[in-house]
Amino acid sequence: KTNANFPRNRTNHGLPTIQGMIALFDADRGYPLALMDSIEITRLRTAAASAVAAKYLAREDARTLTLLGCGDQALAQLQALLRVRQLERVFLHDVNPEQSQRLSRHIKASESVEVEIVAMPEPAIRDSEICVTCTPARHHIIENNWVQPGTFIAAVGADSEDKCEIDPQLMAGSKVVADIRAQCAAIGDLHHAIAAGLMQASDIHAELGEIVAGRKPGRTSSREIIVFDSTGTALQDVAAAARVYSEARRRGAGITVNLNDSG
Repeated sequence: KTNANFPRNRTNHGLPTIQGMIALFDADRGYPLALMDSIEITRLRTAAASAVAAKYLAREDARTLTLLGCGDQALAQLQALLRVRQLERVFLHDVNPEQSQRLSRHIKASESVEVEIVAMPEPAIRDSEICVTCTPARHHIIENNWVQPGTFIAAVGADSEDKCEIDPQLMAGSKVVADIRAQCAAIGDLHHAIAAGLMQASDIHAELGEIVAGRKPGRTSSREIIVFDSTGTALQDVAAAARVYSEARRRGAGITVNLNDSG
């Protein structure tokens, strides 16, 4: 998969920020099976990972969510989380008020939850059991002392070493679950906690796969603050692309190209 981030796309060209493509190959023969736009696959698999993490790590009684960053990823995050928790209230915050308003309209039209746009994130985070950060922030946007005991945070935006959403002090004081330990240590919010001398990669409680497989426990206390450091994995892309390819074949969708046709 190749993905590139074009932050001015929506404003200047009316296009999504993320642009990219997935090439799917037969694992046995190396034969190319499909080329796919990666935007929707990336959006949905990222949200699905947060929902799987929330299933194991968020409190069962979680009813309130804060979304920091109201771009295309945010709606997918909410829709995925509604599969695993009975959310009733959603706070929205974005540095661009138009983004918050746009997302609010989408949610009100499609979901049965109360929506409130907030000018400042701190009060919303203090009043939420789940928080999702999906921003391109270069400096942390959640302070350590804002987060109440029992909160689950899905940190989605930091997918390169210069991005940061979570206060390193908060990382160090929380139970941290990574999608991939080494990758989070290199480019996730964990990277900044390590750089600050507050954590080591070995301080991570588990990778999400270890919890799903039953090798490590998930939430063990209603008061634990748990951070899911989500940097995105190639395995997620492969699994999602294979499912899309299989479904497209079943439905007869897409355009078929015969690579053996010399004409």
